[in-house]
Amino acid sequence: MRTAESCPVETPRQDTDPVSWPDVVTRPDASRARTAVTRAVLRRAFERLPLQARFADGTRAGLGGPVIDIHDPAAFHARIGTQGLIGFGESYMAGEWDAPDLVAALTVLAGNAAGLIPAPLQKLRGLWALRRPDVQRNTPTGARDNISRHYDLSNELFALFLDDTLSYSAALFRGFPATWDLLPAAQHRKIDRLLDLAEVGPGTRLLEIGTGWGELAIRAAGRGAHVTSLTLSREQRDLARQRVREAGLDDRVAIELCDYREAVGTYDAVVSVEMIEAVGEEFWPTYFAALDTLLVPGGRVALQAITMPHDRMRASRDTFTWIQKYIFPGGLLPSVEAVEDVTHEHTTLRTTRRDAFGAHYAETLRLWRERFTERADEVAALGFDETFRRMWTFYLAYSEAGFRSGYLDVQQYLFTKEVPTP
Repeated sequence: MRTAESCPVETPRQDTDPVSWPDVVTRPDASRARTAVTRAVLRRAFERLPLQARFADGTRAGLGGPVIDIHDPAAFHARIGTQGLIGFGESYMAGEWDAPDLVAALTVLAGNAAGLIPAPLQKLRGLWALRRPDVQRNTPTGARDNISRHYDLSNELFALFLDDTLSYSAALFRGFPATWDLLPAAQHRKIDRLLDLAEVGPGTRLLEIGTGWGELAIRAAGRGAHVTSLTLSREQRDLARQRVREAGLDDRVAIELCDYREAVGTYDAVVSVEMIEAVGEEFWPTYFAALDTLLVPGGRVALQAITMPHDRMRASRDTFTWIQKYIFPGGLLPSVEAVEDVTHEHTTLRTTRRDAFGAHYAETLRLWRERFTERADEVAALGFDETFRRMWTFYLAYSEAGFRSGYLDVQQYLFTKEVPTP
């Protein structure tokens, strides 16, 4: 309906670097027909949702609730009509829409993701959804490039919004709401639970796939384990080695720049925290088979993984997404069913335990997002421009909304390797 009150209008920024952000600066060409269809589909979707879309001409749509202010409807519809969810994210990066409570608005959209597009258009997904580019396949070379694009951005950037443990995965809190001062203990609680699941103790030969910045390796070595940790990020490797050295644990921790497919040796336990999301569906069998091969009979794997509903994974697994384009190239979240199927078909690993704690990830992401916002000037001082900061804010809010809506979850798995019968 139309009201006399209109939302405030922002002029999209004119200082966006066209070299760094070509698809943000340049609005895609969209036919009038495509734009009209997009406008009608979105209007119909908004009218059924518990939110309120406010357009620059004063019109509104929605049942009420969190607000989305669409400053440039023409650009907003053109981007979504030609680029789908990539266009939705790029439109935010360009300042063409905003939300007073971004997480709340995105939570509504995430909670209704399956029904936003009418069924007839869902069947035509191949016509409007972009396909993932081959360059993002997680071959050994591709995986190194994909990991570098995210984790080699800057150790200083991550240090600005992570706590002192430099843990970049879901924490495990005692209760909600979480506060910043409780985050380091919650990260250690998460790590300790994984190490307990893997029965890591004195003399354990432990393989870690995905080093992060070394906190888990340091904590495992503190228990007396001998740790080999693998990473594809040079930035992470260098800082993790420094932290291990400062902890006086050089004799118990080796951090290597190495793909999981190149790993050798035999281990009593394997731990991997939120690394499977970067493996890619076509390599899931290879990944789990590698764990199986490297593990002694009766050994244990403690795995932390972000998951999504199986039907949504199947529907979107070949689609190129905003997250893949700008945040995690080559990434794909598995479903619980997919993990179970792959391990049963390709390994002797069997699920012994699985615990979900998605609400804890929502709180972890909220703390990161608030910290990132508070330290925006320091992020800028590192050389990250306003478009990057909007992109990163959208990424953190988008992820938090996924967990708050229940669209995403995070699991801690315990797998045990079957002992061959004589």
